[in-house]
Amino acid sequence: MPQETRLAFAHPEERAAATASSDPRDRISLRDHLVEADIGAFQHERGVPQRLRFDVVVEVRPAAGPLDDDVDRILSYEKIIEAIDAVLAAERFNLLETLAERVAERLLQEPRAMRVFVRIAKLDRGPFELGVEIVRSRAAMPLGAVDGAGAIHPDVVFLDNDTITAPDLPARLDALQQGGAPLILCVGLPDGGRPVSAVAPARRRIDLLAIEQNAWVLAGRDRRCVVVSSRTEIDSALHRGQVIVWAPSKMVLDAVDGPGGADPLRLALWLAEEFAAARLIVHGDVSLPAGSRVRVERAPA
Repeated sequence: MPQETRLAFAHPEERAAATASSDPRDRISLRDHLVEADIGAFQHERGVPQRLRFDVVVEVRPAAGPLDDDVDRILSYEKIIEAIDAVLAAERFNLLETLAERVAERLLQEPRAMRVFVRIAKLDRGPFELGVEIVRSRAAMPLGAVDGAGAIHPDVVFLDNDTITAPDLPARLDALQQGGAPLILCVGLPDGGRPVSAVAPARRRIDLLAIEQNAWVLAGRDRRCVVVSSRTEIDSALHRGQVIVWAPSKMVLDAVDGPGGADPLRLALWLAEEFAAARLIVHGDVSLPAGSRVRVERAPA
């Protein structure tokens, strides 16, 4: 078997060794770590936990001084398991590729981590294994993606229908932008009727889709507004300083521990907490939510 082919299917530990620099680093590894997760892009995969196997290797920079047999001076094996558990708990994933990226990004936030190999295999899709493997290095990470630098704390703004249709909407958006924080705009259900279902999950999807229709109505009223639906899109738009209008279906339905139902203000509060917003600004005659980790304030009349 050619060397390249053999290494392509070798364990990440062997691949890390084969691609090491002239100044090799220490490595810690996790082999054959099995978890169950709701993952997959196809409808028949939703709600059906699948077994995943993780193999992870982390190359670490040498310690600055003696370890003194102190666990706090190393990158512990538990950090790898905690990274996997935390990423899986944060949201539902369609793709193994995205899951692997999130795990690698989280591990590279550890101060000593320099390069990460992540291999994930699906074990329940047939009499075979399906998997991905990625390699990510601290040096290749975008500036601000490592060490917590460059964190963005947006203002999340809930707009009622009167505000959406107000003639001075552009001026109101101007005033919000003058605050200096990136904006994520959230909307409620549109006025008027919508289809009715006796089945709770169907009602929730209908309401979420109706909210998204209202998001497009808002976007059509000001050319600055960009409708987005995924975490990746939101992150990208925040870094570009765009005015975001949130279409909630994807994130809400994919969330492992997301908000129940489809109450628009509750969704806006959940989004604000997910993105560590500076504040949630509420327009309209609605009750302000209590007990939030994010500061909630009513917009001036």
